[in-house]
Amino acid sequence: MPKKPRHNSVKGPRLRVLLGASIAIGPGKAELLEAIGRSGSISAAAREMGMSYRRAWLLVEAVNAAFVEPVVATATGGSGGGGAQLTDFGREVVERYRRMEQVAEQSVRKEFVAFRKLLAPSAD
Repeated sequence: MPKKPRHNSVKGPRLRVLLGASIAIGPGKAELLEAIGRSGSISAAAREMGMSYRRAWLLVEAVNAAFVEPVVATATGGSGGGGAQLTDFGREVVERYRRMEQVAEQSVRKEFVAFRKLLAPSAD
């Protein structure tokens, strides 16, 4: 699967949920979790997103550490192969995050349109 383009231009607000100074979940982590849910694999999800396995693994570890229950469950490789899956809790985390994104976008839509006019043009 080809590498997904990263969007540098400002298209809308991007919600990040902070845990202290670190991001518990944001758009990139949510996208990674959804890719893991589709593929059943951290490495396949990383390839889909155009990131290294190590980066994806570190993000999964950070997300799991940020929540009271594991978001992603992993199985080590071997003759039966490894894999990863979103837990039921992880699916709830992603669903709630996506709903929060929608509510945030709807609530700031008018102001964001006006705010975008204040930004310099993107150098895409």
